[in-house]
Amino acid sequence: MRVKRMLAGTCIGGLAFLLGATKLWTQPPQPSTGTATSKMAEQVYKNIQVLKGVPADQLIPAMQFITASLGVQCDFCHQESAFEKDDKETKQTARKMMRMMFAINKDNFDGHQEVTCYACHRGEHKPVITPVVTSIIGAEDGKSDSGGKLRVESIDATLPGADQIVAKYLQAVGRAASGATILTLVQKGTLTVGAQHFPVEVLAKAPSKRVTTVHFPGGDSITGVNGDHGWLSSPGHEVHEMSPAEVDAAKMDAEVFFPGDLQHFFKEVRVQRKEQVNDREAYVLAGLRNDQPAVELYFDKESGLLVRMLHYVETPLGLNPTQIDYGDYREQAGLKTAFRWTIARPSGRFMIQVEQMQQNIPIEDNKFAAPKSTP
Repeated sequence: MRVKRMLAGTCIGGLAFLLGATKLWTQPPQPSTGTATSKMAEQVYKNIQVLKGVPADQLIPAMQFITASLGVQCDFCHQESAFEKDDKETKQTARKMMRMMFAINKDNFDGHQEVTCYACHRGEHKPVITPVVTSIIGAEDGKSDSGGKLRVESIDATLPGADQIVAKYLQAVGRAASGATILTLVQKGTLTVGAQHFPVEVLAKAPSKRVTTVHFPGGDSITGVNGDHGWLSSPGHEVHEMSPAEVDAAKMDAEVFFPGDLQHFFKEVRVQRKEQVNDREAYVLAGLRNDQPAVELYFDKESGLLVRMLHYVETPLGLNPTQIDYGDYREQAGLKTAFRWTIARPSGRFMIQVEQMQQNIPIEDNKFAAPKSTP
């Protein structure tokens, strides 16, 4: 169960494996017609009081933001199989805290989302209200805290331009020299979470098609994206339709493996700074898109390869971050691809190690069709 919970809260978009065991998925929706994206939360879920008027497909990401901010699980506030009940005092407190947060932002920040649950809780269900004495003044945890917002500090004039960094990346993966590109990928390997290992298969096709299947003892967990449509499925549970923000994240994760298209995914790419990644210097670029949080791309200064991506999914309460580290680049057919990637969220992390890969083999489009929900 611990493994399932870690994976269920780890990452909503592509390269993410949310299991049907996620308790929020089992909350029975109110009978309705039409899609969740066309309805508000109170029209789909029972006993919604604070988040009325929020699109229904944003409710689950919002709940995941709370669990990550407080370091708790769903049953901290909810009764299992009876999510609509108000028996737990913590649920009432959570409602008060959301109202307080909305009021602070409205009264002090013109409604902008400057204060969130995490601003005070920092992964603890009770906020720390007394300063902590540390042995090192100004010690940091090394994690980015840009929150998807473009940093405004002055840019070092000695840094190379964004075009130079992207060009070096394309040269590093072999595309610039050969002119070759990757159109499809078939990858097989192992997903590792904690000390447990599970077989995993990935099918990908440009543009923005990707299906990842993890073979668990109790059945397959599948995460898929096909253009503007994304889903997650696991045995014994209804297919979960991704929200637009989740689909956007899944598409972005898929595009990383098609380097020829990466620079076209963003409206603009700006150089931000230099930063250490695994004891090596990396250039950090901010990828900008319309009305979306900035994406941070980390390129190794020496090799030019992409070593990290940090992106966010917007929720009504704050931004859910996902950090993906890439490594074990190997050359095949003149092109280099990461054979290992580690996906980290506030609630946990897991790693995928590819053992076999085929490039540019035919994959039929029906392989990326969403499964039908079982009645």
